[in-house]
Amino acid sequence: MRKKVIAGNWKMNMLPNEAIEFIQEFAPLVKDTQNEVILCVPYTDLFYVLLNTQDTNIKVGAQNMHWEENGAYTGEVSAKMLKSIGVKYVIIGHSERRAYFAETDETVNKKVKTALENELTPIVCVGETLEQREQGLTKDIITNQTKLALDGLDESQVEKVIIAYEPIWAIGTGKTATSEDANDSVKAIREEISKIYGQNVANRVIIQYGGSVKSSNAKELFTTSDIDGGLVGGASLKAEEFAKIVNYEL
Repeated sequence: MRKKVIAGNWKMNMLPNEAIEFIQEFAPLVKDTQNEVILCVPYTDLFYVLLNTQDTNIKVGAQNMHWEENGAYTGEVSAKMLKSIGVKYVIIGHSERRAYFAETDETVNKKVKTALENELTPIVCVGETLEQREQGLTKDIITNQTKLALDGLDESQVEKVIIAYEPIWAIGTGKTATSEDANDSVKAIREEISKIYGQNVANRVIIQYGGSVKSSNAKELFTTSDIDGGLVGGASLKAEEFAKIVNYEL
């Protein structure tokens, strides 16, 4: 049985002192959960969050990385740099990176490979726009993004990747896909992985849902057949609210 993995994506929020205060409030609230808990925080918070989560069950992730090991890439951070300070996870290909910073399926694939080479778990985001959804293209878009993100990986590598299905029209809008629609999309992603890598591999891949997840809808989403937790945006900035999402089954 797959574990539930619930990750918070703080995006460009939280100063170091705010991050420390958050951990102090949040950690005791989630200490009894059986779910995997991850905080994906801004680069400037990484050191402080890593330090303050040492004796907790909270894992730490970054929100992006470059695919090269080093070089003349001003403003970028490498996988090796993240690994060196104890980061375990990294979000790759978030729709905001694709929309605002020219992230492509090709660069997503490069980053996935580099993350795995450096023993980082990539959380790879896929999702359709509202226009694509209205045109009936959801399945085509998300399965193609998944296929391209995993291109060139072997079965053992694919099993280490987390996929986050995030319908772009639901991110930060307050709109959420119904649990049935979200589960159907996650199922389609799993079926695509099965076609390429086999059912056994597909059954082991963690696939999350993201898009206006909150404590009021977490249980309904996370108890469907194929959704393995969530990538949570705005609600992960409030310790009590995010803890309720993490503890949805209690």
